[in-house]
Amino acid sequence: MWGFFTKGRSTLWLPAGTHAYLSMSPPMYGVAIGRERRTYEMVKQSTQFTINFLPFEEVGFIQYSGTVSGRDVDKNQMYAQPWRMERNGFPLLERAYLAYECQVHQIVPTGDHDWVIGDIEGCHYKEEKFLENGLPNFENLNIPLYLGRSSYTGLDKEVEIREVNAPLSFKKS
Repeated sequence: MWGFFTKGRSTLWLPAGTHAYLSMSPPMYGVAIGRERRTYEMVKQSTQFTINFLPFEEVGFIQYSGTVSGRDVDKNQMYAQPWRMERNGFPLLERAYLAYECQVHQIVPTGDHDWVIGDIEGCHYKEEKFLENGLPNFENLNIPLYLGRSSYTGLDKEVEIREVNAPLSFKKS
């Protein structure tokens, strides 16, 4: 998962290891951000952020962005990641297969990070990356999963998917 945050036309990128879709009605997304991060300051000031989901092929960019601070380097220039500004002022990474435009709904302190909860105001996705039922099309998409310690694995066509309509059928005796 990749967070791309904005204040007006100023942008910061931060990979987020802890994030979740929180609600369908109203649609809400949450992401944990360390208070010491420059991104945290910018999200509080701008009250908006964009969540961009990048494919596994972008793990080098994701890792790089998590190891340098936006205070010290312009990540746009250093990695040449193409992006565009949406009409509502939300930045979208061109290589993202899914992106949510969010307005800050609430910020909840949770230990050494704050849980930033956003109302999803817009959604962008690449149709070929998803099946008709809305699930990822792993024939066309390899999703990165961060394991910790600078390590990633990819969820691709080799991953096992089970639809569980009868949960008791999996019950152990």
